[in-house]
Amino acid sequence: MTARLADITARIEGIRQLGAVVNAMKGIASARAHVARDQVTAVDSYAATLAAAMAQVIGAQAQVGTETADTPTGLLVFCAEQGFAGAFSERVLDTIPADAPLFLIGTRGLSVAASRDITPDWHAALPSHSTGMPKLAEAITTAIFAAMAKGDIGSLDVIHTSWEAGRPSVAQQTLLPLDLSALPAPTGADVLTQLPRTALIEGLSQDYLHALITRAALHAFAAENEARMQAMTAAGHQIEDELAVFEARLRHVRQSAITAEIIELGTGAAAAGPAR
Repeated sequence: MTARLADITARIEGIRQLGAVVNAMKGIASARAHVARDQVTAVDSYAATLAAAMAQVIGAQAQVGTETADTPTGLLVFCAEQGFAGAFSERVLDTIPADAPLFLIGTRGLSVAASRDITPDWHAALPSHSTGMPKLAEAITTAIFAAMAKGDIGSLDVIHTSWEAGRPSVAQQTLLPLDLSALPAPTGADVLTQLPRTALIEGLSQDYLHALITRAALHAFAAENEARMQAMTAAGHQIEDELAVFEARLRHVRQSAITAEIIELGTGAAAAGPAR
């Protein structure tokens, strides 16, 4: 009986420690998601400023860049970097065609892709902190332009997960050629520039593309952490239920031990007979 009490007590302690780890992971994920959402707002403002500048220089044209008809569309896909995020990567990979040139972001997503016999043309890890997203966007932009220069891709779409109304939503958006139909209308007189118009448009377009990739990375980062929060919340409920079961079992075993001890004492007293 004593050994059984010790086993149950040890199990309860282990469950409580696991619960502490789960709560810590949930807290970290919540903080990271909150920071990333704030940074998405900042990147949106930056992209809007670039869009206004481009509209002022070139006006509302349909596209910047050209799409080569005989080259495929590449896919920039953001998956999970770490585990404990449910089916985050699986939902994203379910949306991609098997033969598309693939630029895959996320170490966990790379593992899931390998299990499906999907080999990306290029891959990178998602930074552990949202402040690393602009640098990641630079690396992605370099890889994309290199692939386009070699003729491996003629256009590019991005696929990432957003978190809307408490649920994940996989979004796909065309990045290249840049669709400028939504540019704001130019305002005021023509601007004076010192750079050649072509060089200025190219520089603004690259900065705008960098902002769009950074925005997608931040959305994916925030969504992954939202998914981890959801998974940790579910794990926390399961831990609470399991803890309640073992605490009830511990109370039952203790009561049985007390009852057995009382019976043993009563039996011993009866066997000893009345005191003289």
